This record gives sequence, C-alpha cells and structure tokens, in this order.
Amino acid sequence: MAQAVDASKNLPSDPRNREVVFPAFRNPQLGNLETPINASPLSKWFINNLPAYRPGITPSRRGLEVGMAHGYWIFGPFAKLGPLRDTDNANLAGLLAAIGLIVVLTAGLSLYANSNPPKALASVTVPNPPVDAFNSKESWNNFASSFLIGGIGGAVVAYFLTSNLGVIQGLFG
Repeated sequence: MAQAVDASKNLPSDPRNREVVFPAFRNPQLGNLETPINASPLSKWFINNLPAYRPGITPSRRGLEVGMAHGYWIFGPFAKLGPLRDTDNANLAGLLAAIGLIVVLTAGLSLYANSNPPKALASVTVPNPPVDAFNSKESWNNFASSFLIGGIGGAVVAYFLTSNLGVIQGLFG
C-alpha cells in the first residue's frame, strides 16, 4: 500500500496531486482563499439564500427573519438548561431570559449601526452582496428594530409551543 502511495506522487493524472485551494478570484493580493468548501455550489446556494444576503428584501424583513430565528432557538437553552430547569416556572424563566438577551443584542446592533460600519465586500461565497441592505445608519437601525420585534416573537412562539406541548401532541396523535 505504501508503495502505491509513493508511486502516485509522481503521476500528474492522479486526482490527489491536483491543486484544490486557490487565491480568491485568482488574485493572491486579496488575502482570501477559494476552497472546495466555500466555493462549492451547495455552500454558495445556502449562504446566498440566508436573509442577510438574499437579494430583493428590505432591511426590516431581513431583521425580522433573523430575529425570529434567534428568538426561537435562544429560548431553549435558557428554559431547558438554566438554573430553574426543574421548576414549574422554567419556561417562563427561559422566555424572560431570551427576551433579555434579545434586548441586549438589539442594543449591540444599534451601537454597531452608529459606528459607521463598512460596506459589505464581495467574497468567493457571496460574489454580489446586496448593496441596498446595510449601506446606511438608517438601514442598520431598521434591521435592529425589526430584529427586536422578530426576536421577541420567536421567543414567545417557542414558549407557547413548549408550554402547550401536551395539548399539541393530543391534537396530532
């Protein structure tokens, strides 16, 4: 086996001898790499369909979608792994903690919006970032306020589903 591996080192037709990592856009001055992971069609499709990069939606819609997802998944660790996890009020404590964290994250987004952030740069995975999404303080603040609304809404939905799990299971079997 070792002899076959050693023999393949000299064969240009062996697929293991091909280069797979290149400078981004074939320009080594950019300081980024194009790898089989970040340049694959699946990665590009997935990243470009996230709310931050999807073309044609407003900053408010982006913030609402991102906030709903974050509020929904932030609730779980607080409710199920927090210090009140074995009490009757675990879900309520998780809801309040998730809302508190969403408020802190919104404050961080607002601070970032007022720091004059740079525009999005093109990369291997996102060659055409949305130019109208995050180009001003107003669009960042619209994103942050919608993030707050979506985050609280996502946490409330998770609380509702977790608190009424028995009723929901009774409806569907």
